[in-house]
Amino acid sequence: MALFSNDDLLAKEIEAWKGFSDGLRAEDQKIFRQMLKQCYKHIRAINAKGEAFPTESILMSLVLSQQQIIEFLLKKIKTK
Repeated sequence: MALFSNDDLLAKEIEAWKGFSDGLRAEDQKIFRQMLKQCYKHIRAINAKGEAFPTESILMSLVLSQQQIIEFLLKKIKTK
């Protein structure tokens, strides 16, 4: 059971990274915010960990998203 409602954990953690985001160049801010929004695909797994500040789970979500992109691109290269 999650400590907060489903979106609250992730929303609070994303808000905690706002200072970091604000320090990035404008084009990097856009990418960073898109990355964090992608974490909502894994909201069930993030909440399953049940931490009040799920940085670890969010980082794993980002790594998983990156790996999915790598796998997709590798498949495209192999089919050429």
